[in-house]
Amino acid sequence: MTKHTLATHPYLLGFEQLERLLERSAKSGNEGYPPFNIEQTNERSYRITLAVAGFDEDDIAITVEERQLVIRGRSRDDAEERVYLHRGIANRQFQRSFVLADGVDVAGATMQNGLLHIDLERAEPETVVQTIPIRKTDPTTNGKG
Repeated sequence: MTKHTLATHPYLLGFEQLERLLERSAKSGNEGYPPFNIEQTNERSYRITLAVAGFDEDDIAITVEERQLVIRGRSRDDAEERVYLHRGIANRQFQRSFVLADGVDVAGATMQNGLLHIDLERAEPETVVQTIPIRKTDPTTNGKG
């Protein structure tokens, strides 16, 4: 019996890019920091919330490239100006990546009380019905014409 991967399964044509996205997502280096939630806010929208205490809006960059949402945080290091007796609040740079499905776009981002909210919306898919005509072939050319 032949083992099929996603890209080689006979009923899934043209899904090679999806397999590459899954591999890229697995290698994205998300280590668990910062913690995040993903919630469905209605039938066609989602919200990703990251706990980014200690970061300002200017310290965070949000980009989308090739259907991959990337959130990077780089906090200004003011440790030289302060003397900590205990430092339990993580204040390190981070990168979080999420692969977005086709039709899902970033609607906006807000920051409130140390939480970064990124709102996503899925566009209403249009129904497309395509009729494929069947050509008649000339029997004398063995179907090549």
